[in-house]
Amino acid sequence: MRYTTENHTMSDAACTPGPFCPITRAMQALGGKWKLHIVFHLMKGTMRFGALQRAVPNVTQQMLTSQLRELEQDGIVLRKVYAQVPPKVEYSLTPLGEKLRALTEALADWGQNLPDVSLEAERPSGT
Repeated sequence: MRYTTENHTMSDAACTPGPFCPITRAMQALGGKWKLHIVFHLMKGTMRFGALQRAVPNVTQQMLTSQLRELEQDGIVLRKVYAQVPPKVEYSLTPLGEKLRALTEALADWGQNLPDVSLEAERPSGT
């Protein structure tokens, strides 16, 4: 079977899980509990680390740093360091990261329409 999107045609064989599968590659770049949250907030514009940490309050400093580094390595986030004391670091989306806008907005819309029952499965029993 072949699937056609606006810009690509892909066969089932082209999406066999592995390093050449576009779904696998996308999941490797965006997998991680906080990456899409970070992208979502950076869609509003450039942010400093502290502002990102306040925007995603449940993420630890270490995890936020790690996720930002991975997004930077994958070319999704740009990290700009200013030579001043104290150091100033800003994060923004690259052009590749900006291409995630439609996907991120679609996921947010889709998530708003999920029944509450699907969220219950994630909660530990007794809470």
